[in-house]
Amino acid sequence: MELTHSDIKAAVERVAGRVRPIALADDGHLSFALEFLQHTGSFKARGALNFLLAHRENGTLPDTGVTIASGGNAGLACAWAARSQGVRATVFLPATAPKVKVDRLHSYGAEVTLIGTQYADALAASREFAATTGALLSHAYDNPLIAAGAGTLMEEIHQRLPDLDTVVVAVGGGGLFAGIATAADHYGVRTIAVEPSRCRALNASIEAGHLVDVDIDSIAADSLGARRATELALYAAQNYNVTSVLVDDVDIIAARRAIWEDRRLVVEYGAATALAALRGANPPFRPAPGERVCVVVCGANTDPAGLTT
Repeated sequence: MELTHSDIKAAVERVAGRVRPIALADDGHLSFALEFLQHTGSFKARGALNFLLAHRENGTLPDTGVTIASGGNAGLACAWAARSQGVRATVFLPATAPKVKVDRLHSYGAEVTLIGTQYADALAASREFAATTGALLSHAYDNPLIAAGAGTLMEEIHQRLPDLDTVVVAVGGGGLFAGIATAADHYGVRTIAVEPSRCRALNASIEAGHLVDVDIDSIAADSLGARRATELALYAAQNYNVTSVLVDDVDIIAARRAIWEDRRLVVEYGAATALAALRGANPPFRPAPGERVCVVVCGANTDPAGLTT
């Protein structure tokens, strides 16, 4: 399975005027793409909207609506996009999903079911629901339309930063990464793919040369906790200018605290994962002198209580 730049350009046309344009914060040669300001609080809104609009264009959006399994953010985006299109959304989440995400799902009018303890449990339930009701089965990351929608973010970054050398992005299942890396490679930009060391589906697959399942035990697992990366992500990692790096939970926690203390921005552990690659005494990614770098800060659906004490 392959994602093309043409797929991303088509997504740009679909979602134009329907998503919030990227906001950037600059600090010399380091920029932050503040995608947590997007509708629903994460980049996921882009892919969810592209997915539903494409199915509406093709006449494949059923009256029974759409269903999805999600650790939280993809479900929020699906519910938001479904409401914008006047269709029903049924979302399955692990029982471990943060309450803040569950409450927001209800606010978008979604029907919510908590099941199991991991994403795989919710995924099985959503597939069964789609099979029995005829609802359109969406996916948190493993779909070309979802990844293409996420890739529209890189298109906007390139427009704002045409001299960009490197983009840094956190990886869970790999939908955002696949979209970012595909668009970035088109413009000659290197992608740094950052994962928690105990939540490394893409990194392990790169090492193996094929998709593999991994154990999940990270503070960022609520948004990056995929057992297996998507084929789209592995293809991008193997064929584009991509460097895969790992960060420890202690560094993710420190990065989240730092972006709060330095800029008063409240972000998820998953969003702080990308920044963690550049911080600490021995960071896994050190930009070269003069290298222009943009870090994607991708989500803010989190409880800020721990940051203010």
